[in-house]
Amino acid sequence: MRRRPRRVLKDAAAEVRHFRTRVIIAFIGVTLVLSGLALGYYRLQVWHHDEYATRAEQNRIKLRPVVPGRGLIYDRKGRILADNVPAFRLEVTPREAGDPEDWLPGLAGIIDLSEQEIEDFLAARKVTRSYKPIILKLRMKPDELARLAVDRWKYPGVEVVSYLQRRYLHGELFAHVIGYVGRIDEADLAEMGEAGSVFSHTGKTGLERSYEEALRGKLGYEKVETNVDGRPMRIVGRVPAVPGADLRLSVDLDLQRAMVAAFGDADGSAIAVDTKTGQVLAMVSLPSYDTNLFVNGISHADYNGLINNPSRPLFNRNVLGGGPPGSTIKPVMALAGLDSGLRTPSDRILSTGEFRIPGQARGYRDASGGGHGWTDLRDSISRSVNTYYYKLALDMGIDRLSEYMHLYGFGEKSGIDLLGENAGVVPSREYKRTISKESWYPGETVISGIGQGYWIATALQIARSTAAVANGGDLHELRLLQSRRDGYESPWQDLPPTPSHRITDKPANLRAVQEGMIATINGPGGTARRMAVGASYTMAGKTGTAQRSSRKGNVSLNPHTLPYHLRHTALFTGYAPAEDPQIAVAVVVEHGGYGGSAAAPIARTIFDAWLLGKMPEGMEPTDDAVTDPLEAAVEMAQDAVDAEAATETGADAGEAAADSTTDPAQ
Repeated sequence: MRRRPRRVLKDAAAEVRHFRTRVIIAFIGVTLVLSGLALGYYRLQVWHHDEYATRAEQNRIKLRPVVPGRGLIYDRKGRILADNVPAFRLEVTPREAGDPEDWLPGLAGIIDLSEQEIEDFLAARKVTRSYKPIILKLRMKPDELARLAVDRWKYPGVEVVSYLQRRYLHGELFAHVIGYVGRIDEADLAEMGEAGSVFSHTGKTGLERSYEEALRGKLGYEKVETNVDGRPMRIVGRVPAVPGADLRLSVDLDLQRAMVAAFGDADGSAIAVDTKTGQVLAMVSLPSYDTNLFVNGISHADYNGLINNPSRPLFNRNVLGGGPPGSTIKPVMALAGLDSGLRTPSDRILSTGEFRIPGQARGYRDASGGGHGWTDLRDSISRSVNTYYYKLALDMGIDRLSEYMHLYGFGEKSGIDLLGENAGVVPSREYKRTISKESWYPGETVISGIGQGYWIATALQIARSTAAVANGGDLHELRLLQSRRDGYESPWQDLPPTPSHRITDKPANLRAVQEGMIATINGPGGTARRMAVGASYTMAGKTGTAQRSSRKGNVSLNPHTLPYHLRHTALFTGYAPAEDPQIAVAVVVEHGGYGGSAAAPIARTIFDAWLLGKMPEGMEPTDDAVTDPLEAAVEMAQDAVDAEAATETGADAGEAAADSTTDPAQ
């Protein structure tokens, strides 16, 4: 009989051990996974909390820079010369907008984009970081704003930005004083740093450039909450911008207008200064140009018209120019002769019509062909006797002459608050050595005494030295800025007086020179005696003629018979009233001929306008009433808010239209 196989019973203890082992392993695995998750959560929530919170906040909150309003510029009576008006520009953020080929053609169908604007944008896109907005169109028209408002949802990264645009109420009148702002370029960014990219404009010339930092103000910013599409929802924080400082100039609008009108169609420059302070009352360089053309970028046609103009309207003749001062140098030459001890007021020189250096055959002619006879210091100024100054310069020597002329402000910058001022040239051995290897000749000293030869003097220097003669000997630095205020509610703060130094400590010598200048206009033989006709006050001055062509042999040339480009430069410098000087002027008329006939009448018009309030014929004084800048600012801000609201409404309508569009296939 076969035996049955023995039945194997399960090992319950072994199974329990296996089960426990599996549970332990599973538990350890789950524990490790949970620990890893916990560690990950801890890393996110604790270790890197600040980093990820900042990133999340950046996704929700965008910082939008707030550009401050540029400071306003006023004349001495508080009349606005430069202000800001509301405008709108189109900015594109490359990272959000994408490839220009995808959106630029469509956008160009909505707004007018010139080829130059497109080229400038594409060029800027290559050198600008993708997250920074780039200006595509600087000034948008109202109809363009309306058209874009409807379709703006189609163009992510394209934004309309409101801003204040610079406006010059008297563009041509103050072009060479105030200057202008223009669009920021690479050179400006290199100077201003990274923060400068937020600004669209910066001062390019004139006071706009000299006081750029004060006028610009300080940036602020807004914290803007955005939705998932990056569209602004609300402002959750703000650091206000600090507006630029307002500047009040010493120049007078009416005097500036009178000065320009007095020139008529003539080219040249003029400046009027306060004899007691050195403040500039008016200053023109003619011809001029409209500074408003440059604010948003001047067109090629307009720019070519300016640079191809032979009269060079862009050239600031007062600051960058200069030339021989001619006989306007004689009053300070006479003062140098007195202060050096080489002359007394009563010393007389015989003028025969020609002066010769001992041992030389060449003669140096006087202004009068027959000579002036015996001449003292006062007559030498009033009748402009060259022989007196030929002899004085030769006796003084070029080294001493140069030293005194530097004392009187020639060959030195006037200190005016405009950049790039020409210091000019005073004749000297050192200067000649810089331009040639030849030695100095006595004849060069002789002609230096009448403001010819190696002379370069600006109208600023001539007026400055004349003011020093008028006020008793104080040579002030010149300045255009009178006061400033940092905020509309802040008081105006006057600038401290300009530095000065004495040109003489001998009042009697200065008085003799002043009497000679008074006789120039009021004496019987004065070269500007016609200037005094009908005047109710006494003037003092000196005429001058800077030659552009020399005589032929012994025959003097009549400048009015010469070709226009070879005619002499006419000059005049003077002050008034003679008893209590308030204003000093220097006038330079290019191709004018003689100072007495071309430049002196301009000076008379300037004196009448300042001292009597008498404007040139057909010109009325400007209304002194000034629009309240705060009220104007409120109105401009309201205009900007209304326009922005209209833009947002149009965008909402466009999005709603897009959302309601159905697929034709449905």
